[in-house]
Amino acid sequence: MQFLGFDSLASGLTAQRLRMDVIAGNIANAETTRTPEGGPYRKKSVVFQEKLNDCLSLPGAAGQGKVSAGVTVAAIVESPDPVQMVYQPGHPDADARGYVAMPNVNIVHEMTDMISASRAYEANLQTMSLAKSMFNKTIDIISI
Repeated sequence: MQFLGFDSLASGLTAQRLRMDVIAGNIANAETTRTPEGGPYRKKSVVFQEKLNDCLSLPGAAGQGKVSAGVTVAAIVESPDPVQMVYQPGHPDADARGYVAMPNVNIVHEMTDMISASRAYEANLQTMSLAKSMFNKTIDIISI
């Protein structure tokens, strides 16, 4: 037996947790001017995609359809925003003119995104708790 509601909520929890991990990585690398790929760190973002499951229609209804079954992470992408050039002639990564390419990470935006992801995670967790409570009450009613 499959509980699509719980699966949907669990996928939301997993997706938001990954989003928080990516944001934490952005914050941790906000000053990283040299990466293994070369150049400064580039901000990463999570791209979500709706997960669809086949749905059988009721007898007498026409055809089959799709029903939303949560969310999945489609990709983690690097931001195309340009890096910021900062004048720091003593920095080891400074170019010939004394400018250092700094990551395109804005800490204020990252913190705002972290709050948003955290609230979305909490909302999914609270909804899952409510669904579990309703499921338990249904079992209690059936067993009377």
